[in-house]
Amino acid sequence: MAPGQSISGHIEPEGNIVSYANTVDHVAPAVVTVRSAKRVRAPQQFPFSNDPFFGWLFGGEQGAQRPPVEEHALGSGVIVRSDGYILTNDHVIDGAEEISVDLVDRRTFKAKLVGADKPSDLAVLKIEANNLPVLPLGNSDQVRVGDVCLAVGNPLGIGETVTAGIISAKGRQTDLSDGSFEDFLQTDAPINQGNSGGALVNTRGELIGINSQILSPNGGNIGIGFAIPSNMAKNVMEQLITHGKVSRGQLGATVQYINSDLAASLGLKQVQGVLVSSVQPGGPAEKAGIRQGDVILAFNGASVDDVNTLRNKVASAGAGTEVTLTVLRDGKHQQIRVKLGEFNPNVAASGQNRQSGGAPSGRLGIQATPVTPDVAAQLGVPRNTQGLAVIAVDPTGPAASAGIQQGDVIQQINHQPVRNANDVASALAKSGGRPALVQVLRGGQSLFIAVPFNK
Repeated sequence: MAPGQSISGHIEPEGNIVSYANTVDHVAPAVVTVRSAKRVRAPQQFPFSNDPFFGWLFGGEQGAQRPPVEEHALGSGVIVRSDGYILTNDHVIDGAEEISVDLVDRRTFKAKLVGADKPSDLAVLKIEANNLPVLPLGNSDQVRVGDVCLAVGNPLGIGETVTAGIISAKGRQTDLSDGSFEDFLQTDAPINQGNSGGALVNTRGELIGINSQILSPNGGNIGIGFAIPSNMAKNVMEQLITHGKVSRGQLGATVQYINSDLAASLGLKQVQGVLVSSVQPGGPAEKAGIRQGDVILAFNGASVDDVNTLRNKVASAGAGTEVTLTVLRDGKHQQIRVKLGEFNPNVAASGQNRQSGGAPSGRLGIQATPVTPDVAAQLGVPRNTQGLAVIAVDPTGPAASAGIQQGDVIQQINHQPVRNANDVASALAKSGGRPALVQVLRGGQSLFIAVPFNK
């Protein structure tokens, strides 16, 4: 295909596309079948087979081990460089001792693993071949819900197959893998086992996603499939080829979703941004001046829609990068420059909290006791923790409906520290007609919960 040449389906005079054959002719040669194998210990047939007393039942030497068996996995892949680099899913080749690649021209090559990245479920393979057909990478950010797309791969090992559908949604997070970095394109183009690692393309023959997951009660296609967007795949692929691993940026703050009640508590005119519920001591956010209770509205000028959006933007920016956050604090907008750190999955403050709150109006509906060193020990929190430990929650009360749980430590209400019942009453009086903004400590994480109540 000449540079800039458009590939599309056959169009009749009325403008209705009746065939994508031209697109498929271009795409199909660049999609491959990936086969992997690993040897695993054979399952023990009888729990006492190694016991001398039962050895005569099994013949042979007592205690002899059964020979290992070979497990096989089948998936798909996409040729991304003409000199033999192939993009696929990590779960297709995870633990493989041998990997082979079948091209559509029936040639088979042994493949070498260049690098794999579990958080994104991507891997790069290399075969010794040149002048291979390549799929150009499209801009997945420009993909729109409703766009027509084609899925190409080898479902169930029956051979290369093309299915058609539309982009059903963007920015999906499924948590079907480890849930670390997900920004899926959702499609109803039929995807089945074996399609993993294959291509999701637009009608111009550009790669817009790597097929990765399906959501199904029975393991078969029901029209809910997910593909890793090409922009994320490109970033991961380039790092794996260059460095053999992926480096990601880290903000060093836990953020949570904002719902209408939290927005009202914070004085926001509309539901927007994400709320900083805790800041990692000594981390990039703290060094830059980000505070607990800040609302992050934008990242480098782009609006932040939700927790997952911010996390992926921070990760893709990379460690050591300086970024600008638009923050709302005390009703005023601020621009704060932050030099991102290196992502460390073991640092709790790098995560997210999905507690969103929400409840009918009414009294708070809890019983609580001041946190003493003994109470702190029982709750597993630091001895110097201050606040009120929730010992009982009225299941019909607003606190329970908002998500406050037994064992939570209420540290502040409406930004006022609370240590006793009088503190609670005083803090609640500041709510006016707005929901109370309650800061709790739960499982080592701080989060905000909006609790509507009647004065």
